[in-house]
Amino acid sequence: MCEYAFNELCRPRPQWTGGEYAFLQERDMLEFHAALPGYAPTPLVELPRLAARLKLGQVYVKDESQRFGIKAFKALGASYAMYRFLKGRWQERFAEPFTPASFQDPQALARLGAFTFCAATDGNHGRAVAWTARRLGQKAVIYMPADSVPARVANVRGEGAEVALVEGTFDLCVERCAADAAKNGWQAISDTAYPGYRDIPGWILLGYTSIFAELEGLLHGPMKTGVDAVILPAGVGGLAAAGGFFYSRLYGPKRPFLVCVEPVSSDCFLESVRFGHGEPLPTRGRQTSIMAGLNCGVPSPLAWPFLRDAFAFFLAVGDSWAEQAMRRYYHPLGDDPRIVSGESGSSGLAALLALTTSPKLAAARENLPLGPQSRVLLINTEGDTDPENFKKVVEQS
Repeated sequence: MCEYAFNELCRPRPQWTGGEYAFLQERDMLEFHAALPGYAPTPLVELPRLAARLKLGQVYVKDESQRFGIKAFKALGASYAMYRFLKGRWQERFAEPFTPASFQDPQALARLGAFTFCAATDGNHGRAVAWTARRLGQKAVIYMPADSVPARVANVRGEGAEVALVEGTFDLCVERCAADAAKNGWQAISDTAYPGYRDIPGWILLGYTSIFAELEGLLHGPMKTGVDAVILPAGVGGLAAAGGFFYSRLYGPKRPFLVCVEPVSSDCFLESVRFGHGEPLPTRGRQTSIMAGLNCGVPSPLAWPFLRDAFAFFLAVGDSWAEQAMRRYYHPLGDDPRIVSGESGSSGLAALLALTTSPKLAAARENLPLGPQSRVLLINTEGDTDPENFKKVVEQS
């Protein structure tokens, strides 16, 4: 099952200006990440056999499955946001500068005192917040839907966090997290914005841009991107917004063709593009996809303008496409390298398989840059964060 829309609101030269976008002036994200212990750029993998099968020029995959050892890209956003939060607190109290080295300095952190960080998650973001908090010697409380996969709950607890299970959807977890943070004096590290809360999601968005910055000089050049299309997943929209901002800022109308992919049961951005008249709308789906990290019912109001203005095409895919993509990554064609990709991680390839092979998308395919010379970039956003289901899926014929 697939649903799609071309975005009539897409702009050749998007501009996000005004005080609410002042955070976009920051440029220290990759420098900060490079200072973290264990940092290394994640690999860019080429899949020429798959590209040939799909009648494309090349398929590239930025593989985030081993980022900082926690099997997902999310630590880039959580760590940068927590760094900026602590830096702000430091500058309120002390004259000395707060640097990436200060973020690693127990004595500097002790001067700031104790904090409790909290977050809502379907798994990966919460683990990233907990991972960062543990390295800072701070407490973390993570809110997760009660039906979360036990392995993902265990991963968060394994980082030393307290887990609060909430009956209901991710969006209810966000509400509970925000309410408890206000009541208890905790600091929420949310990747979705809400009234009165934009700074942290903005810093998380900027943290994700390090994924694309790592490709400069490797795939992206100063004048040309090196790719024709980039497919990015959207839960609440942080990663996709980061890509939209990155490519629009550097390349403007020469940016690659940007595609947003979501599950059909959590298609809030597609709903917004189709029926929102420029405003974000909630999904009408039940948010039951196996792509758990993308089971988000409402676009982040901070992320929405970036997708609305920079993305040309929106696609929602069913779970069968994600499972097919997981298997194709794990059982590659010919001598293509194997990639371990979880349910959400496979969404980019799920979209590409659907766009190049589904008869129902034949009409859309005619207007997409997916020809014999086309170069497509995907992001594998996670590894096997649910090992039991991963094994079950990839072992199917």
